[in-house]
Amino acid sequence: MEVLRLCVVVFLAGVGAQVGELLGDDEVAGLPLPAATLGVALGAGLGYVLGGGVARSVARGVGRAERLFAGRSAEQILSGLIGAVVGVLAAAFVSWPLLVLGRTLVLLPVFVFVLVVAGTTGYRIGLARRESVLRLIGGPTGTVEPSIVRQRLLDTSVAVDGRIVDVVRAGFLHGRIVVPEPVLGELQGLADSADDTRRARGRRGLATLTALRNERGVDLEVVDDEAPQVPGVDAKLLRMALDRDAALLTLDTNLAKVAALAGARVMNLHALALALRPPVSAGDTVTVTVLRAGKEPGQGVGYLDDGTMVVVEDGRRHVGGEPAVTVTSVLTTANGRMVFARPATDR
Repeated sequence: MEVLRLCVVVFLAGVGAQVGELLGDDEVAGLPLPAATLGVALGAGLGYVLGGGVARSVARGVGRAERLFAGRSAEQILSGLIGAVVGVLAAAFVSWPLLVLGRTLVLLPVFVFVLVVAGTTGYRIGLARRESVLRLIGGPTGTVEPSIVRQRLLDTSVAVDGRIVDVVRAGFLHGRIVVPEPVLGELQGLADSADDTRRARGRRGLATLTALRNERGVDLEVVDDEAPQVPGVDAKLLRMALDRDAALLTLDTNLAKVAALAGARVMNLHALALALRPPVSAGDTVTVTVLRAGKEPGQGVGYLDDGTMVVVEDGRRHVGGEPAVTVTSVLTTANGRMVFARPATDR
């Protein structure tokens, strides 16, 4: 900041010297100083006063840029800069005749305005099409070859659950994962909650996003709220999924149903977990840990290793044990699978 302030001081001192030379070397208002010397002194003083504010403004701008690029991968920054450079060069080539059509003092701001707009547009296009841009120049895309669905909108339930990190590390999920600002705000609200359980869920969700950002093959991107007029985080996610033609990555069964009815693509991790559970059918004999008594007389309730709930008839006497049970029926619902069984020794 002191170096920036010194630059402002030297610049305004030079401007003061130029103004003083235009006025001549005569003394000004009877002061025993030449006009140029007085201009240097006044310019340096003004530069010292204004330099601090200018330096702080520049420092704040650098801080904002740092926070912006901290959320971008190296591939995103490279493709965005390529797009910005191409946009600026194209705009400069097309609009430079403006500078010779009239007074430079009037047309130079228009020229700079066109360059800024073109550079910003090029940056956004390069960021959105980074795989194509990097492939065009022969650079690394940073992700595995994209699948059919290249964008996935992350729901809060997936971040809080945390198992998506294991799915990514197993190689079943890659590419671009988009985190809308409302989801990030909801996680922040949970993390700041006074309730211990909600606070733990929020912190786990933020930790999940951090882990995903560091995973190779995943391009995690935080985007602004693109549906500010839509109330509710779930409704915003649905609207953005439809607008972006992206898949909604969720663990919320009800949200998945609504999104599917609305015509959005859905990746329901809960349905994936159900599909990967080991099959249990009537007549199979399994070992289950009976943890507590059931609602009905004599019933016991236990769980298989994968978390499937098992209702054991006449199993109350086995609470705390691990008896072998015979499956009598299996009930599959939208919320999971429930197994009914009886002790194998009762056959």
